[in-house]
Amino acid sequence: MKISEILKANTPTLSFEVFPPKTGTAFTDVKSTTEAIAALRPDFMSVTFGAGGTTGDYTLDISENIQNRFGVPSLAHLTCVCSTAEMIKERLASFKAAGIENIMALRGDIPKDVTLPREKWAYSHADELMRAIREYGDFCIGGACYPEIHPESKSRREDIAHLKNKVEAGCDFLTTQMFFDNNILFNFLYHLREAGVGVPVIAGIMPVTNAAQIRRILQISGTQLPQRFKAILDKFGESPAAMTQAGIAYATDQIIDLYANGINHVHVYTMNKPDVARKIFENLTDIIGRKPL
Repeated sequence: MKISEILKANTPTLSFEVFPPKTGTAFTDVKSTTEAIAALRPDFMSVTFGAGGTTGDYTLDISENIQNRFGVPSLAHLTCVCSTAEMIKERLASFKAAGIENIMALRGDIPKDVTLPREKWAYSHADELMRAIREYGDFCIGGACYPEIHPESKSRREDIAHLKNKVEAGCDFLTTQMFFDNNILFNFLYHLREAGVGVPVIAGIMPVTNAAQIRRILQISGTQLPQRFKAILDKFGESPAAMTQAGIAYATDQIIDLYANGINHVHVYTMNKPDVARKIFENLTDIIGRKPL
């Protein structure tokens, strides 16, 4: 099922992101983890794509398994860095053959060890990749957005202009980078709609269960932490059990506030933690109107 159809419902949706293994030796464990999350029967699941396509085959395998075994629509990530047009076409053909209807089209992080000279890349930006996907076949296309402005954009105006390019290129919906203050999202959506970007926006939420991990992520993404969340990290960051409990509670509170304010679609960055995904789901059963299996 196409995610664009799922998003048409005027009811809360809850989806999860997982990532494939970096090596074949870890595939069995990661597959089991993603199956445990799929068994909750979220509205859909996204499967990431390693830098420079390093996990491409595993992305396809896990996406196909989630969809065929559990009936959960899959959103397979696809990046364009270090790729020729032929490489992208081969990926798209593999997705289509596997019955994958949804693609998250991204530029992607540039790997340290570039496998293909930059002058041979067919596409340098996500909107170029989206146009190629749209021309290739009938996929539902998702894109990324940053409520706090993309780190490489000079201003909000420039950032929104890039998002408009994505929509014009065929992007059907946007999913946000993680954020920890809902007011940041509400402000972003106001500017987005004012600029005429009307595609659905899915709010990306990350339950923080590891203080050291989130500090590394924040250094890369530039995401800001509200004082309330900083206090949680300072108080509970050295206790894994307490931090997990506090992180799940904070994420749940964020999601409930989003639903209450008309943001119906939430995507949880699970970091491949089935227990965290289940607890988030269980905290929302009556709000989203169903229970995990």
